[in-house]
Amino acid sequence: MSFRMTTVKIAGMSCNHCVMGVKRALSAIPGIENLEVKVGEARFDGNVDLEAVKAAIEDEGYQVISVA
Repeated sequence: MSFRMTTVKIAGMSCNHCVMGVKRALSAIPGIENLEVKVGEARFDGNVDLEAVKAAIEDEGYQVISVA
């Protein structure tokens, strides 16, 4: 089963420490597959609750700018 790639633009990330925090938080969400995180952006496949994704990122201290 294939899902479309979701891209989340994130404000406030500036370094690898930020990347690792967001990656750890998103990895804990059931359904996320093929997760890629870089400064300012996270991309993943899967049938995922986007509100859970937003909450996980905000809990790490960053702001979600857009989800596409």
